[in-house]
Amino acid sequence: MSQLMMPQHANIAGTVYGGAILSIADSAAYVCAARHAGPHCVTVSVDQVDFREPIRIGELVTFKASINYVGRTSMEIGIRIEAENLRTGQKRHTNSCYFTMVALNESGKPTPVPSLICETAVEKKRFKEGQIRREHAKELAEKRKKAGL
Repeated sequence: MSQLMMPQHANIAGTVYGGAILSIADSAAYVCAARHAGPHCVTVSVDQVDFREPIRIGELVTFKASINYVGRTSMEIGIRIEAENLRTGQKRHTNSCYFTMVALNESGKPTPVPSLICETAVEKKRFKEGQIRREHAKELAEKRKKAGL
């Protein structure tokens, strides 16, 4: 998914507003999840966002989404964001983020998602890293619960 960054995407510093990037990334995560599990998917969390470099107005921004990990009803979607200077053709990796999406049934309740078949070494690595991130998230949730938060 690609989008040209226009003046309405600008922040007060004259670069692209981070919220504009996150909004488009959320749409890319949805499309990726829906292609895997069906059209009834929702965002549960944005687990990590790295802003590596600013994006400039006039650059073409590409959102590359992939499913990294699948649980019973949830999916971790990883998104690599690249900005391209259309005059020079130079591309830069500007952002990375992870979204957790959940599939819902007709009643709006979480429903099982298809398993993920990892064939390449990269896919297997992404799955393992996603599994580790999911385990850390569960541990943190348990610590919060014990602390009464």
